[in-house]
Amino acid sequence: MAAQQSAEQSVTALSGEVVDHRFKALPPDAEGLTVGALAAERRNLFTGGFTTPVLALSAESVEANLALLETYAERHGLAFAPHGKTSMSPQLFARQLEYGAWGITAAVPHQARVYRAYGIRRIFLANELVDSVALRWLAGELDADPDFTFACYVDSVRGVELMDEALRAAGAVRPVDVVVELGAGRAARTGARTEADCAAVADAVAAVSTLRLVGVAGYEGEVPDASPERVREWLRRLVTLAADFDAAGRFTAMADDEEILISAGGSAWFDAVADVFAEIPALSRPVLKLLRSGAYVSHDDGHYRHLTPFNRIPEEGALQPAFRLWAQVVSRPTPEQAFVNAGKRDAAYDLDLPEAQAVRSGRDGSLRPATGITVSGLSDQHGWVRTEAGAELEVGDWIGMGLSHPCTSFDKWQLIPLVEADGTVTDYIRTFF
Repeated sequence: MAAQQSAEQSVTALSGEVVDHRFKALPPDAEGLTVGALAAERRNLFTGGFTTPVLALSAESVEANLALLETYAERHGLAFAPHGKTSMSPQLFARQLEYGAWGITAAVPHQARVYRAYGIRRIFLANELVDSVALRWLAGELDADPDFTFACYVDSVRGVELMDEALRAAGAVRPVDVVVELGAGRAARTGARTEADCAAVADAVAAVSTLRLVGVAGYEGEVPDASPERVREWLRRLVTLAADFDAAGRFTAMADDEEILISAGGSAWFDAVADVFAEIPALSRPVLKLLRSGAYVSHDDGHYRHLTPFNRIPEEGALQPAFRLWAQVVSRPTPEQAFVNAGKRDAAYDLDLPEAQAVRSGRDGSLRPATGITVSGLSDQHGWVRTEAGAELEVGDWIGMGLSHPCTSFDKWQLIPLVEADGTVTDYIRTFF
């Protein structure tokens, strides 16, 4: 329902959840404790009774990444609504808001419902919302809570018709704020393909009372054959579209002091977004320049490590990979081969395989680099490991692996230990996928 606890109260309540068999890798002897009580014990990830495989999230890296994006957004005059689908963790949402986030971005109605359950007051849904049941729920939330801010994409006249029909049937009082999505190219994902198509969608919005046009948006990550030049070209089209809409009086349903919303994704291109959004001309109303990067919280050791804009602008700082998946060697059938007890159920694999980084001896607990050790494949519950001549590895050792693509790492673990550099577990991050 619309009556919400504060975000802080809602997140605090998570510490009262009972630890049991639902949460993999947690110590069997902790069953029956609350999450808060287990966190207070400050157990060590390696000696505190955790079973393998176990996913660890670096406390230091998370804090560094949160601070870095807050500083970056402030420096470049950007508002920030990180994509919550990356983690679906109310605790991390709360930390992002503490670090200056304007709100949280969603992709589908379920995610927005989770956000509302944990007190999120501003939601940007980066998708067209045409599900009548979800729109009925949204209308109830908006009408019951005047402090709730919501906006979503619209990219078709048919979408406008469906939204209007569902909202009228729901008896909606407050109109739903929408932004016209400009597609990133003919071979891109969603979004109206041309400026004329965008204008037709805007006209359709103006013709109904259940929707209100408040801006334009899109996702530059889908620009075909993306390059700095191509991405900036598309972003300038987006800015020009906003200016043209403003000149045509398309934002007159907004109050004079309300902000026109111009939004882009930014995960791989937030430097380009910052550069082009700095060129936005004066409009009839203030402008909310909204960045939606989400993967930065945990970063990764694969896909985003290579794509982060900080690689192009190192003077701005550097994101830190925060995930490490620890698995145990359970078989060493040949000198060139080993198997660990983590597979597709535990590790992200949709973009890159895990990266072997460290080995913890099963004999004495000592740590060493994973020299000559490579993850070569994943089965459901096994990781295939290739070892070079002379690589030191035996059954019982733990291998610590970096992961690629945060979006499919969080969704495999419902309760993730937050771990300090010395192995101390200080909290447990709850996810809802």
